[in-house]
Amino acid sequence: MSSFNQPLGGNDMARFGGPATMMRLPTQQGAQGLDVAFIGIPMDHGTSNRSGTRMGPRQIRDESRMLRPYNMATGAAPFEHLQVADIGDVPINTFDLKKTVDIITDYYDDVLAQGVIPLTLGGDHTLTWPILRAMKKRHGPVALIHVDAHADINDTMFGEKVAHGCPFRRAWEDGCLQNDKVFQIGLRGTGYSPDDFDWGRKNGWTVVQAEECWHKSLKPLMAEVRAKIGDAPCYLSYDIDSLDPAFAPGTGTVEPGGLTIWQGLEIVRGAAGLNLVGGDLVEVSPPYDPSGNTALIGANLLYEMLCVLPGVPQGQR
Repeated sequence: MSSFNQPLGGNDMARFGGPATMMRLPTQQGAQGLDVAFIGIPMDHGTSNRSGTRMGPRQIRDESRMLRPYNMATGAAPFEHLQVADIGDVPINTFDLKKTVDIITDYYDDVLAQGVIPLTLGGDHTLTWPILRAMKKRHGPVALIHVDAHADINDTMFGEKVAHGCPFRRAWEDGCLQNDKVFQIGLRGTGYSPDDFDWGRKNGWTVVQAEECWHKSLKPLMAEVRAKIGDAPCYLSYDIDSLDPAFAPGTGTVEPGGLTIWQGLEIVRGAAGLNLVGGDLVEVSPPYDPSGNTALIGANLLYEMLCVLPGVPQGQR
């Protein structure tokens, strides 16, 4: 009998039964005693187009019931090496976005004080900024792998500095990032000016537009990312709209010409060996995801993040 928490198996309880937690894992109050915590942030009051991401964590958890503990592709068996649980949702203020970002930072301060790696179920992308503020307190400025259709570096949206199009501008202002170790992958679509993508480049970030990824394996790219990041603490933020809407239509701001699912897997699996200190999967909007497939992909990507965390040996890659 393992001393580590295990997901409830499909032969012990039918997949459509059991607890409504991430991978049907045990739940607990707080992060004490854990190596990794799955955390939901059910918010969408930072969105600029279609709402619905407040239901994202619940739907991702529901679809995660299909996941099994062993990664057949990489040989990773995270539940043999890490103590993992679902610790529920951050108690956000659904009527006040600015209060919510402070609530998130305070919550993650407590989680990180336990020495726990948080994997976050979003929620709109606003949430990454307050998490990065907490990361800075614990780890100092971090390297960043940001996978997205959008750069999210707006100074303001409708005159407001807190929104899902602004988190990485705010994180930069707060000194949360190691600018020579920031990678934005999958950016595409229309914009207002070249500065929409070039602002990051001017600050030393590496921006890889989606067109540079078409018809390619991203394993070589991730080898470059690993070499440049080295052993720096690294945060991985994955916006589901980085994927082409043919694969992930259930999101609020879709852009054609995106990454494929297999490229998304290559990115996350390619983070193995990095000093990952946290990650998130954001912008799943269940009202636009009638099949549940977008949430299912999100759940799989979060599991893949778990599989590449420090302390999880990799088999074949």
